[in-house]
Amino acid sequence: MTQIAYLGTGLLGSAFVEAALGRGDTVTVWNRTRAKAEALIPFGAKVADTPADAVKGAARIHLVLKDDAVVEEIVASLRPGLEPGAVIVDHTTTQPALTAERATRLLAEGVPYLHCPVFIGPAAARQAQGIIMVSGPQALFEQVKPALEQQAQRVEYWGERADLAAAYKLMGNAFIIGLGALVSDVFTLANGTGVSAPDALKLLEFFNPGSMLQNRGRNMSQARFDPSFELVMARKDIRLMLETAGDRPLAALPGIAARMDAVIAEGHGERDFGVIAKDAVRESAETFPSARPTA
Repeated sequence: MTQIAYLGTGLLGSAFVEAALGRGDTVTVWNRTRAKAEALIPFGAKVADTPADAVKGAARIHLVLKDDAVVEEIVASLRPGLEPGAVIVDHTTTQPALTAERATRLLAEGVPYLHCPVFIGPAAARQAQGIIMVSGPQALFEQVKPALEQQAQRVEYWGERADLAAAYKLMGNAFIIGLGALVSDVFTLANGTGVSAPDALKLLEFFNPGSMLQNRGRNMSQARFDPSFELVMARKDIRLMLETAGDRPLAALPGIAARMDAVIAEGHGERDFGVIAKDAVRESAETFPSARPTA
């Protein structure tokens, strides 16, 4: 049995702990709100009073925390108890630049640290489903890879650039949150037209937004803005949506309208509405010449 520690036992951390205990690992847990850690005692977890106590004897330490500031605080707190060679596996969603700085500093100080954010919900964590992404030294990754593969259905190693998993995690969450906001606005339009939210979802039976997103996203990433849906026409449709919503609150459409107005004012109204990404694509091409748009 492997002795490991989990620091942070909220919804996701607790689910990871339950799964690890089910696999036969010996798990010590710590949480700022002790009751959340103690809830795992019936599953076989040991509860520590401090982060340093939690990591004593552990070969691997998993962090499932709130943000960069908390990660820094807890890493500083646990270090007095850290065993030589023990690897810190940080699942926290963090800011890429701060992640890179932290990884560089800790590795230089001899603290093995890997950033391993996840696309996993609590239910999936209990079933070892979902995706773990990893950035950091390959040797450390190879050391913990077998354990990570028990934790998730897929483990994606992005290489030694320490902040890359953090970057992809934020981009992925932008998809998730952005699409959720648009679904909310669809329901608002449904309310404005006397259609129930479940009935609005029937649209998904007629077309596949995921396929559309991939195709249009590919064109946008390559700065291919030949019109198939002119920006001025898309903006007209946004106007109709805003009128239909009336005074009802909207999550995403007003911001989209404002961006469209700015790009139309620059003279791009007859191009495809994907041209709203023109500045991001240009910056990407200037910063990363290998990704220069083809048109």
